[in-house]
Amino acid sequence: MPSLIVLAAGMGSRYGGLKQLDPMGPNGETVLDYSVFDAIRGGFERVVFVIREDFADAFKAGVGERFAGRVRVDYAYQRLDDLPSPFVPPPGRTKPWGTSHAIRAARHLVDGPFAVVNADDFYGRDAYLQASGFLGSCGSDRCGLVAYPLKNTLSEHGHVNRGICEVSSEGMLTGVEEVLKIKRDEAGMVFGDWLDGKRKGIAPDAPASMNFWAFPRNFMDDLESEFVEFLREQGDKDTSEFYIPTAVDSLINQGKTKCEVLKTSATWFGVTFPEDKPHVVASIAQLISEGEYPEDLRDFLVS
Repeated sequence: MPSLIVLAAGMGSRYGGLKQLDPMGPNGETVLDYSVFDAIRGGFERVVFVIREDFADAFKAGVGERFAGRVRVDYAYQRLDDLPSPFVPPPGRTKPWGTSHAIRAARHLVDGPFAVVNADDFYGRDAYLQASGFLGSCGSDRCGLVAYPLKNTLSEHGHVNRGICEVSSEGMLTGVEEVLKIKRDEAGMVFGDWLDGKRKGIAPDAPASMNFWAFPRNFMDDLESEFVEFLREQGDKDTSEFYIPTAVDSLINQGKTKCEVLKTSATWFGVTFPEDKPHVVASIAQLISEGEYPEDLRDFLVS
């Protein structure tokens, strides 16, 4: 059965605290509680949390231990100095190397196909079902991406980063680029900073990656090769980041993988800024009223 890697190493600098532990449900449930609940219902039997060692104890006590009786739980630590030989961090660097580096942190724990999600994003039950079903039959030369319309992933309270996707008529990902500081302007147009350094418009309906990926195990080997190339080109910089969309896009262009864009009936929502929280709380309450989730998820977690 597939594993789920949960990227939880970020401290939520824009949010102003450790938002992974912030209550969102009616009885103190976090977004992570609902994500793991959905993953278990979707067929995942193991969860690997990628965290930082400096808040490991708080995270394990506040989140991980709640799932111990329901699913296998493991931890991987994203460390600045966890690099392939002979690379070392530049003297001025203080932060790890981005989302692909976070996946790499779990390389010694994952021995089969796996999915990747962010700790602070609410993806919905069907998204996990689609990813699990895909991983059951994807083979070694294909990965999957659950994508959402960009307009449904923006915040009214500040800019966000998204992987903007190009999709063929057959539903295959032909390209993906991490675009930074995406925001609507006063006229309602959407703009972002592309990797070429230019700020350009983006179609509101463009498929956007929210870092819900599905990979065969051999992706870890390909990721290592991509990381080495990244370090050769950008390893001397203090703020460069090795993004998942960048790695996947490179592998697609090299013909090493194909990526299927997975359709889902689920609705994404998440918290980037403190002002986003009321929307998430209201959305969860609505799903509970529709019977999608139990009124008190603690009954499931402790039973």
